[in-house]
Amino acid sequence: MTIGAEGSGDLSNLLEVNDLHVSFGSDPAVRGVSFTIDAGETLALVGESGSGKSVTALSILQLLPYPMANHPAGSITVNGAEVIGADDRELLKIRGSVISMIFQEPMTSLNPLHTIAKQVGEALVVHKRLSKKDAATRTLELLHLVGLQDAATRLGDYPHQLSGGQRQRVMIAMALANEPKLLIADEPTTALDVTIQAQILKLLKELQKEMGMALMLITHDLGIVRTMADRICVMTEGEIVERGSREAIFNRPTHEYTRHLLAAEPKGEPAPAEGSPPVVAEARDLTVNYQVNKGWFGQKFFKAVDNVDVVVRAGQTVGVVGESGSGKTTLGLAMLRLLHSEGQVRFNGNDIQDAKRKSLISLRRDMQIVFQDPYGSLSPRMTVQNIVEEGLRVHEPDVGSDQRRERVAEVLSEVGLEAAMMDRYPHEFSGGQRQRISIARAMVLRPKFVV
Repeated sequence: MTIGAEGSGDLSNLLEVNDLHVSFGSDPAVRGVSFTIDAGETLALVGESGSGKSVTALSILQLLPYPMANHPAGSITVNGAEVIGADDRELLKIRGSVISMIFQEPMTSLNPLHTIAKQVGEALVVHKRLSKKDAATRTLELLHLVGLQDAATRLGDYPHQLSGGQRQRVMIAMALANEPKLLIADEPTTALDVTIQAQILKLLKELQKEMGMALMLITHDLGIVRTMADRICVMTEGEIVERGSREAIFNRPTHEYTRHLLAAEPKGEPAPAEGSPPVVAEARDLTVNYQVNKGWFGQKFFKAVDNVDVVVRAGQTVGVVGESGSGKTTLGLAMLRLLHSEGQVRFNGNDIQDAKRKSLISLRRDMQIVFQDPYGSLSPRMTVQNIVEEGLRVHEPDVGSDQRRERVAEVLSEVGLEAAMMDRYPHEFSGGQRQRISIARAMVLRPKFVV
């Protein structure tokens, strides 16, 4: 197969996308996209958030949010069979057994009312026709395979009881359950720590080799693309503007946007600190306990954070790293007084551990958070303007509606979104764009401390 060939009509291709067009109302999201994937190879779709990567992936499995999205035009074939216009019975054969997908946001992709065992086992029962007993055994094997700690005890847990990284591992286990011929991975390691990320990527490569599985990788992480991809398609504004081998794209990019994308790759060189700026936030001997259960022998607790000390100075970035479930998010929430903790928490030199609700409300102006799951933290019933300006309404009630709209437009521009987008709802944006909205909401008040 010629690298970068578009719509070749070759029936040996596992997947062929030819002149794909998708729009939401009158707004085009994907425009004339074409590519092919063969068994065993890895194709990476790269581009900034909102470029059409995820919409392209959802189109392949016919999972677009209808009727908000118009039905795709063009052609998508799997093993030579047309997907666009296929009935539900044909699509069921393709989904899960031929093509599986790891979704970008595990919290909203997992059913909050079902246990982990039921959700992973369901795929095995439906597609593999396993008995419940065999499905339970295979479920445990899969959870071990993707590195979920204490997998046996997690089988009865619900999604909200897992960390973001743990939920992502469950999603990967579900996608791998039926040994698909093509795995579509939409930001598969976003919520994972670097140790587990390396394990998952190694696992995916091993499964490719063993099963001849193809991988369609959607990611903003150029480091992952460098190590994983055979071929790369660069997308912007719904179009593929450049395609080629990994070596060609990274070493000899021809399109201006590709060169811009590569130049924007983080270099890992933080700005040097100047002098000794004042301490903004501080924790001493911070401890957080979660009640695990309450039975005949009393309460049992899990210690999520154990006597931790943290000092954050003005203008300084403090990185908290560790495996998923190690207590990083809990530490941040405790420092913002968003959950109960023991020890000392100070902000701007004042002890706020015992601060009352009224005092905390006034502090919220200077203490903000960007949550791990942007979709789950944005109200689906509020427009982007309402979401971003909510802090202004609470902390600056004298600001008029026109001024608030100007402030929202300004902060949206700062995070790379157009002011015209403020009248839309969260479900109309990609995962990366929703994360930008979350950042805009946190930054509109110009806080002194952000988690």
